[in-house]
Formats: sequence, C-alpha cells, structure tokens
Amino acid sequence: MKTKEVEQERHVLVVFPHPDDEAFGVSGTIAIHTSRGTPVTYACLTLGEMGRNLGNPPFATRESLPDIRKAELKKAAEAIGIQDLRMMGLRDKTLEFEDDQKMMNLITDLINELNPSLIITFYPGYSVHPDHEATARAVVRAVRALKPEKRPKLHCVAFANNTLEEIGEADIVYDIRHVYHKKLEAMKAHISQTIWMLKDLEATVANESGNSELKDRFHFEHFWTYTFDEKDHVSDIKQKS
Repeated sequence: MKTKEVEQERHVLVVFPHPDDEAFGVSGTIAIHTSRGTPVTYACLTLGEMGRNLGNPPFATRESLPDIRKAELKKAAEAIGIQDLRMMGLRDKTLEFEDDQKMMNLITDLINELNPSLIITFYPGYSVHPDHEATARAVVRAVRALKPEKRPKLHCVAFANNTLEEIGEADIVYDIRHVYHKKLEAMKAHISQTIWMLKDLEATVANESGNSELKDRFHFEHFWTYTFDEKDHVSDIKQKS
C-alpha cells in the first residue's frame, strides 16, 4: 500500500452528520492537522439522537441520549485537538428530507466564513446511510457552485460495498499509526455507541497476528479526491438503495 504525507493546509473543514463519524473515519488525519497548528472546524450536523444503542441494560432514554452524545462529541473533539466544534442543530435521521437549498446554503455559509483549503466529508453515492448521503450531496453542491479556482480540495470517505468496483481504490492513504492513540481516544469518547466493540477492537489491533484487514482500517485512513471535471455522476445525486 502506497501512503502519502498529509499536506499542510490553511484551514480544514470537516462535515459529517453524526457524532462518531469523525472518530472512526478521519480522526487520525484530523489529529495530524491539529498537531501542526492547522485550524480544523468540525461541523457536526446532528447529535445522533436516534442512535440505536441505549445500552443493555439501558443507560439512556430517547430524551437523555442527545445530551449524552453531545458530551461525548465534545470529549472526542478534545482528544484530537479540534477547537472549533460546530453543532449545527439538525435532526438525526431526517437529513434526506431537508430542503436541498437549505442544506447547500448551510455548507456555503461555512465555506464563506472559514475559507478552507480542504473539506473532508463522505463520498456521495458511496456512504450507505441516508444522512451520510444528504450531507455529501450538500457539500458537493456547495463546492461545485464555486468558481473552479476558488474551490477547496474535497477529500471523501467511502465504504459502500460497490466502492472499489465503481470508483476504484482510494487515491489518498495516510499512515496514522503515530497518532493512533488519539484516534482510539476519540473512539472511546463515543462510549455510548462503541462500548460493545472497543475491547475486542483494541485486542485485535494490538495483536501482531490479528485481523490484518481490521488493522489496516484503523492504522490507515483512506480518502477519495472528489473532482468536478469528470461527467459528474452525482450532478443530481440520487440515493442508492
């Protein structure tokens, strides 16, 4: 696997819909940026208040879960050095029903305020969850609306089953083993959603002969650069079933 060095950025804008989206997919990369003093803004669109994991026995109710996940999100952001955490106040599992222009404007306003050189989000069409897809569509539309010379780089996370078959291997792979402890702390911060898996995960990743696919997933972070010069197969991105 050929890895790249993380480039120095002016400002990084991370846009995901749920608390913990950042921890599993990109927290190592974020930690590298923040360790260099690069400003990172994380716009988390919802509080994941419809998360399925309420504990067994239950440790939360539907009413208390938003506050729990908000506290976890703050802790995760601290673990990887994010100082500018934006909780955007949209409702979990409803983003696909939000007005497209409203969603695009939300992202456009962030871009105009922050002038990021890099945006990190999901890859539209290849991120499985309807909230992921709605977020990705909004980001792509907002960036596409800019003049080409004004567009920030757009690095996307993809994990649908047909990803490699349709868009190929990730063109950016970062070795984040030197900051893996920070990634792990970010994942641990979201304990309401991760308690069921973290013990086994830590043991597997630490084991020399452990599951190599799982170790690759947590020691390396993969991104697809979104470009606009192709026939944009997400020009009006339809949700994939």
